Amino acid sequence: MKILIVDDEMPARSRLQALVEELGAGEVVGEAANGQQALQMASELEPEVLLLDIQMPGMDGIETARHLGKLEHPPAVIFTTAYDEYALAAFDAHAVAYLLKPIRKEKLALALDTVKRVTRAQLNALDNARAEPAARSHISARVHGDIQLVNVDDIRYFQAEQKYITVRHGGGEVLIDESLRSLEGEFGERFQRVHRNALVALAYLEKLEKDSDGHCYVRMRGIEDRLQVSRRHLSALRKRMRSGN
Repeated sequence: MKILIVDDEMPARSRLQALVEELGAGEVVGEAANGQQALQMASELEPEVLLLDIQMPGMDGIETARHLGKLEHPPAVIFTTAYDEYALAAFDAHAVAYLLKPIRKEKLALALDTVKRVTRAQLNALDNARAEPAARSHISARVHGDIQLVNVDDIRYFQAEQKYITVRHGGGEVLIDESLRSLEGEFGERFQRVHRNALVALAYLEKLEKDSDGHCYVRMRGIEDRLQVSRRHLSALRKRMRSGN
């Protein structure tokens, strides 16, 4: 069994590797110090199991697991956490395997024996168990079989085209299979709907302009694209531009 260890603390990674070796439960194929590294290594190494810390700076373990679910062959996930036993009840209720730090060898052995592949439904249930599910810090897209991460801070707009969403960012664009409605619900504080098919990043709004036919468009800093603004959404957009929100 190929195992990838993910924890931002090196002593924790070393302890887990030592425990796996003592148990003879599998081969540790790599170690990652954060969520971004974990996704890249999971795509390259194709581990069967991730020992994944929950509390990490930047992208936490829960968001990392959500992105891992987009791999063609997503690994099983065992969360590791320092949460107390009361907080852990939310995770246990949805059958997502976890280990409480400091991790005991017999607990690790049991988890490795019984863990199953985490399904998207389980991850959604885990998100719903949190009092206030956090918005993602990154958007993930499948590109040539691999996961490409786009920092939400770098996204200029989301635009619906047929059954996919174009994510336009500073370095180009990617396609994702999500709904504009769900993105608006998740990122509504940072993005504004300007058309039934588009959300734009408030941080990059530059100006509104009209063409000779009276149609309004919005321009954003750093890119040449301009997006049409529907009459229905024009007033709300102007209000947010004036308020700086």
